[in-house]
Amino acid sequence: MKIQLETGGGQNLVRAYAPGSITVNDKAYSRSLIVTPQTLTDWPPASFADLLAAHFEMLAEMRPEVVILGTGAKLRFPPPRLTRALVEANIGLEVMDTGAACRTYNILMGDGRRVVAALLMIESE
Repeated sequence: MKIQLETGGGQNLVRAYAPGSITVNDKAYSRSLIVTPQTLTDWPPASFADLLAAHFEMLAEMRPEVVILGTGAKLRFPPPRLTRALVEANIGLEVMDTGAACRTYNILMGDGRRVVAALLMIESE
């Protein structure tokens, strides 16, 4: 799905997403990503099944207000033992499918929030 947003003020905007691809600004990516308004980083888990506590510790170290977790094509909740680092750091966690996570990230980023999107690729069916 293509997202039509005209401005970003030099910040990272998710412009489109589809199975196996997420477009940030003008570049398409085919791997899991961490997106913040200022940075774009590879995220090690390739799928929901690959998530580890260390992946959430990595997110907690970024000190956002909220983490938006995109879990691929389907909404799936990680077990609390994996997300403990976020809870202990008092960082909010919103879990949704990756398409919804892309849209929500753009809204929160546009509102000036300290948001991190941790996006797993949408699987091909």
